[in-house]
Amino acid sequence: MRIAMIAPLVEPLPPRLYGGTERIVASLTEELVRQGHDVTLFASGDSETSARLVACSPRALRLDPTAPDLATATLFQLREVYARAGEFEIIHNHADWYALPFASCFATPTVTTTHGRLDRQDIAYHYTQIPDQKLVSISLNQKTHLSAASWAGTVYNGIETSHFNFSPSGGDYLAFLGRLTPEKRPDLAVEIAHQTGRRLIIAAKLDTSDMDYYESIVLPILRDPQVEYVGEVDEQGKDELLRGAHAMLFPIDWPEPFGLAMVESMATGTPVIAMARGAVPEVVVDNKTGFICGSLEEMVSAVDRVSSLDRLDCRLHVERLFSAERMAKEYLAIYEGVLDKAKLSKPPELSLLQSRVTPAGIPLVNGLKPAA
Repeated sequence: MRIAMIAPLVEPLPPRLYGGTERIVASLTEELVRQGHDVTLFASGDSETSARLVACSPRALRLDPTAPDLATATLFQLREVYARAGEFEIIHNHADWYALPFASCFATPTVTTTHGRLDRQDIAYHYTQIPDQKLVSISLNQKTHLSAASWAGTVYNGIETSHFNFSPSGGDYLAFLGRLTPEKRPDLAVEIAHQTGRRLIIAAKLDTSDMDYYESIVLPILRDPQVEYVGEVDEQGKDELLRGAHAMLFPIDWPEPFGLAMVESMATGTPVIAMARGAVPEVVVDNKTGFICGSLEEMVSAVDRVSSLDRLDCRLHVERLFSAERMAKEYLAIYEGVLDKAKLSKPPELSLLQSRVTPAGIPLVNGLKPAA
């Protein structure tokens, strides 16, 4: 199958440090290529891939001080993709809602994975303006926030399990992996460490948009001698952090769309102690691969119960449900279903960009109407 893969431009593929969505797109792309599909990846120029790479920015945006803003860079990226739409059987968009207006003008079907939150009206608005575009959720819970959309299915995120080494016995510290944001609640992770008397290692990304929260809430707790902040970590550092932990804490306070850190932790054998929000009950098996809690008190109590769990159950759970191979297989089924429906329906009228003519029938030259 000829597939165009649109990646976010914020991080390179695979990301050097933090980058959940980019890591998923990288794993999916590599697996599709391994399975023999012809994949063209539209991503930042510093990406590394087995697919055919089309560089849509010289470098990933977040670490490039000369880069344009995300919206500007993404719009020019999408121009590059859809100018070549006829080369592909299907276009898979991971760059948020920006592709939807483009996708509605072209006959090549687009599938959009909704990697972010949908519970806020200002975000959901963008997806409701072109309701016939095919969306894929990353959890069943995520879908409930946008019930009127045209959902093509749900595909759980998958990881390359070989990147994570299983450890049959963890250490004595607690781990927190993610972002230093109010919804991730690193402050609760510190409180759990205090009440259980355990050391806490925090590996997390800090965005400039979260600086107020960082300075008022996070910075004081990072000075705590019981807490060690190691910043962002690469894939190897993440593996070492997680497999050496007693448990990973996931004390979220928002409707988490998926929670890739939970899967990465379980892949090393380390159980997850998480708040029962968003997709958590779909990812963690309560009392088997971790504990799903309803309060801070329950999370504190769960720490001493972790030793009763079999760490091998965590690893097997990930291999069964959250592998890159399984993810690619399910996306291929969605591609085929969307293509089958497209063949049965009447093809849309050609847009001006496709037909290369003006409404008056005058041929376009490079998309521009010739001077009279």
